[in-house]
Amino acid sequence: MNASNGRSGLDAAQRWAASGNDLDCALIGAIAAGDESALETLHSRYCYRIESFTLRITRRRDLAEELAQETLTAVWQSAARFRSASRVSTWIFGIAHILSMKALRKSNRAVLNMMAIQVEESHDPWSHSEICEWLDAALALLPEEQRTALERCYLWGQTCQQIADSLDCPLNTVKTRMYHARRKLRQLLPELAG
Repeated sequence: MNASNGRSGLDAAQRWAASGNDLDCALIGAIAAGDESALETLHSRYCYRIESFTLRITRRRDLAEELAQETLTAVWQSAARFRSASRVSTWIFGIAHILSMKALRKSNRAVLNMMAIQVEESHDPWSHSEICEWLDAALALLPEEQRTALERCYLWGQTCQQIADSLDCPLNTVKTRMYHARRKLRQLLPELAG
């Protein structure tokens, strides 16, 4: 292939692209004026291309078809704001890209939410009765003073001062017993749970 054939082929492609953009600009102008037939023409020129573009982004045919329609709706609504700063096709595919990314984010959030719900519904590592059994077993392994302090605090709802008064011991002794009891429980419960 000689250079002149390559150059003339390039010139023809540039002329075709320029004439295509001129047609697109005319269609956008007509759409901005409310011409629905211009939108139909633009639709026939771009719908398949937009679907292919959005399908490459989303990997979902149903979503790609929907995004093509949303893109063309956005073109209809915003045609009056097109300022010819770029090619019409660049503007249209920019809209399609933005809508595709929003749809992906929304879709991903929906999938994550569904997964979280399914995990919550299906995942019950320990039933309430098992937890109560482990807690009872762990409490039984604690020294009586520590167990009594925890039971009065968490089961009876007493404050540390009330526990100290009822057991007739210093407040700091109650706090120390509770500290050591919680610490032992942190070690015992995982062992009991296996």
